[in-house]
Amino acid sequence: MQIVNGFSKFSRSEKLNWLNRETNLSQQTLEILDTHLHREEAIQEVYGDLSENTVSNYYLPLGLAPNFLINGDLMTLPMVIEESSVVAAASHSAKFWALHGGFHTNVLGTSKVGQVHFTWSGDPETLQAIFNQNMVLLLNSVTPMTRKMEKRGGGITSMEIHSAHPELPRHYHLFVRFKTADAMGANFINSVLESLASQLSQMLENDVSEGRLEIIMSILSNYTPESLVQCYVEAKTEVFRNMSPELSADQFARKFQQAVDIATHDPYRAVTHNKGIFNGMDALILATGNDFRAVEACGHAYASRNGSYSSLSRVDVSEGSFRFSLEVPLSVGTVGGLTGVHPMARASLEILGNPSAELLMQITAAAGLANNFSAIRSLITTGIQQGHMKMHLGNMLRQLKASKEETRRATRYFANRTLSYSDLSAYLDSIRNQNQQE
Repeated sequence: MQIVNGFSKFSRSEKLNWLNRETNLSQQTLEILDTHLHREEAIQEVYGDLSENTVSNYYLPLGLAPNFLINGDLMTLPMVIEESSVVAAASHSAKFWALHGGFHTNVLGTSKVGQVHFTWSGDPETLQAIFNQNMVLLLNSVTPMTRKMEKRGGGITSMEIHSAHPELPRHYHLFVRFKTADAMGANFINSVLESLASQLSQMLENDVSEGRLEIIMSILSNYTPESLVQCYVEAKTEVFRNMSPELSADQFARKFQQAVDIATHDPYRAVTHNKGIFNGMDALILATGNDFRAVEACGHAYASRNGSYSSLSRVDVSEGSFRFSLEVPLSVGTVGGLTGVHPMARASLEILGNPSAELLMQITAAAGLANNFSAIRSLITTGIQQGHMKMHLGNMLRQLKASKEETRRATRYFANRTLSYSDLSAYLDSIRNQNQQE
């Protein structure tokens, strides 16, 4: 393969011709790329414009998780994910908790953060004094950019000068807090920051004091610990009496607490524990057209806020009562960006009743806690593989090119047996050999 110039200017057919020359794609693969284009040209144009150098679409299923009782309102959650069992686990957990009080949520804050990073050769006291004298001027300089956001209840809420880090002498940043109403607000925040950087530079250049400022960069932070939501479920431990034939209700609750305690103190377990939370949250974030990478990065940073990586969820079992909770930072939007462009994102928001950004934070947290509950329940009772692998059965049968009759027989055979890929392959081989002998 050789370096190619001007690739972005190629038409779709030219891109595919180049790719075929360089990689010798099979005809089947070329046909797959064609058949995954949307049949309606206008919709395909929307999908194609979402990214660059688009040649086809990559489909993921949109599933529904019903029976989510959140603050007294019964909801159905749209979930987009490729992993088997996530939607089923969310649905199962939601139905259980709908019968026992549902999910309770509360938004603790919606503040987002941006920074202008710079160096200053003068003394810190002079820098702080100049900033204090000119802060109102700085704020006023971006009023034309923030006015519309302020009318929607957002805008800049605070602005401070911070020293960067002891390892970075003479490095500072302008630390700006924002509220962005129902928008994710990334473009808004970055535009305001770049304007503030320009004004800050001019302000210090005009000052007669000794010192030189150099702007390094202006960028929002995806770490938003002040955009925080809590979610919890609670009930008497007796509601767990039918969770496992081997465990009493109190034994189940205590074992559940032990599992969460392990994730609280063991980072090896905590990473997988939190991944299970994000299974549910990411699926909803994807469905609504929000940025799951930002949500994940922020959540994992928050899980490390006390110096070591830990569980995002907590459990309290005392005097016959069980309380399972999640506290997680979330920055999401329900207007603008992909949420207003992607047809499936708009459909997902309509399924949710066109929520505000704050309500979407709460719904997302409930999805995360639901999946976390289901995962821990499986781990401490049947084990994760029994239910999880059954959900994978269809995918494995397709990989092994099972016929309809083989699929029917395999589904029946493994209904009450432990499933693995090797066991399934051996079973299919046995019935295929049997058919050949007959």
